[in-house]
Amino acid sequence: MTVRNAMLGAVAAVTAVALTACGGGQDAPTASDGKIKVVASTNVWGSVVAAVGGDDVAVTSIIDDPSGDPHSYEAKPSDVAAVRDAQLVIFNGGGYDDFFATLLGPETEGAKKIEAFPVSGKADEHEGEEPHASEEPHASEEAHASEAPADDHGHDHAVNEHVWYDFETVRKVADQAAADLSAIAPDKKSSFEANAKTFTDGVTALEEKAKDKGAGKKVLETEPVAHYLLDTAGVESATPEAFADAVEEEGDVPAAALAEVLTLVEQKQVVAVVNNAQTANAATAQVLAKAGEAGLPLVEVTETLPEGATGYLDWMTKQVDSLVGALAA
Repeated sequence: MTVRNAMLGAVAAVTAVALTACGGGQDAPTASDGKIKVVASTNVWGSVVAAVGGDDVAVTSIIDDPSGDPHSYEAKPSDVAAVRDAQLVIFNGGGYDDFFATLLGPETEGAKKIEAFPVSGKADEHEGEEPHASEEPHASEEAHASEAPADDHGHDHAVNEHVWYDFETVRKVADQAAADLSAIAPDKKSSFEANAKTFTDGVTALEEKAKDKGAGKKVLETEPVAHYLLDTAGVESATPEAFADAVEEEGDVPAAALAEVLTLVEQKQVVAVVNNAQTANAATAQVLAKAGEAGLPLVEVTETLPEGATGYLDWMTKQVDSLVGALAA
């Protein structure tokens, strides 16, 4: 989904204060059961920390429901209570889960904090600047489209907040989680590092499985959620900008844009349709129906772990396999 900027002004001050405390947390007590208490904005990043921390962490993901929308989620008192006692918090940033910034305050200054979007370096890559851990991304960086030039494959490389589909970012976050958990529980450092190595090796294997499998091919996206996965596969998105913008902004898709998309599908000018299964409207329903009629492969992607997924690698493996299979059809 698109970056929503409505809350940025309201939460910027809170976030800035909270992020200056990233060096704290070493003296925070562990939970009564001896486990390190971790709170994540969504179960995607919660599952990454769970993979690194293993049996030594207790992870609470505020959005653990496949139908939950981080953009519109409103924090509850129970969320405030959960974050208050956390020793490590992790969220996406980049305008994706702004509600989480409202949970951070003076009582969380001692907690370790991981914000995935700045860790990714995506905005800084575009600007040609080094990442600044203590700074929030500028509004122009968080906006839906930092206009970057296309490469030889036609990729636009626009800054996209869905960085859990970027395998390099996921490895960086896992390594940071190992470092932060080790600072909280130094006696378990070797375990955290070993777990992180196993996890990141799995992420690398997924990256290699998807690498350039769709070079020279085009797909249609109902929404640019899996942007970085498609980029890894070398796939070009043929989705008209007007269609993508309308879906992201949860507005009405212009008739001309919908007609253009339906023509792309009907005439098989794309090899597959990549659909965000957690977002549906009348326009996307028509696209999926037309894809079925045309016999085009459908690749379902999601923004959070669906029910039954045992972790990030399990979830992402199914999506990568679906994409690779569709590109090979």
